[in-house]
Amino acid sequence: MKIALMDSGIGLLAATTAVRRLRPDADLILSMDPDGMPWGPRTPEDLTARALAVAEAAAAHRPDALIVGCNTATVHALPTLRTRLEPGLPVVGTVPAIKPAAAGGGPVAIWATPATTGSPYQRGLITDFAGDTRVTEVPCPGLAEAVEQADEPAIDAAVAAAAALTPADVTTLVLGCTHYELVADRIRAALRRPGGARLVLHGSAGAVAAQALRRIGAAPRPDAPAHGTLTVLRSGRQGTLPEAALAYEEGRLLGAVTPAG
Repeated sequence: MKIALMDSGIGLLAATTAVRRLRPDADLILSMDPDGMPWGPRTPEDLTARALAVAEAAAAHRPDALIVGCNTATVHALPTLRTRLEPGLPVVGTVPAIKPAAAGGGPVAIWATPATTGSPYQRGLITDFAGDTRVTEVPCPGLAEAVEQADEPAIDAAVAAAAALTPADVTTLVLGCTHYELVADRIRAALRRPGGARLVLHGSAGAVAAQALRRIGAAPRPDAPAHGTLTVLRSGRQGTLPEAALAYEEGRLLGAVTPAG
């Protein structure tokens, strides 16, 4: 079994790790776009073209499913990717976890890139799934880029800026960009709640990995032999994980996976 994941950069690490934990026997194909990153500032048309090229590079390796490990690419490019690749290749998008977050009933904040914050796509999810729950959209300029570069001071500054925009009574936070899941502990520390109450974080990695398996009729087998391999594509060229990936636990885990021959 082969599972491909795509993003402009290392935002796909969280979902890749989730797939690896559910199916350690799966071969993984990571397709990134260092030549075109970041995708967020691009026009929707330009972003879609870049995403399609990255998806087709992954599809050439004949995976069983393709995960779009990027919220912004899902917002703008998912319909085009599905039109081009399905039904032969199931394509699974990454949707902010607004529905499970709102189910808790407390005030919710969504941290996302400026390109996603306030978008009709995200506003539609809030309307469809949040009900009467109060939801605050918080733009996080520079945070995804700082995570991508493993720039510690820039990460801290961007997290602090977003925390300052987050209402003090928020009890649940949706991580609306896959890069943010790599620094979830820092985000939690920056949003300590009054009285020591624990902030509930909702990412998408686990749900996306499980959905990919469902789409191809594969059951989770976390105890399967860990003989799956790793292929890394960088703007269509075979390569290795970016050095910045190894700054995160998820990247170090994948760095230990046997490269495909």
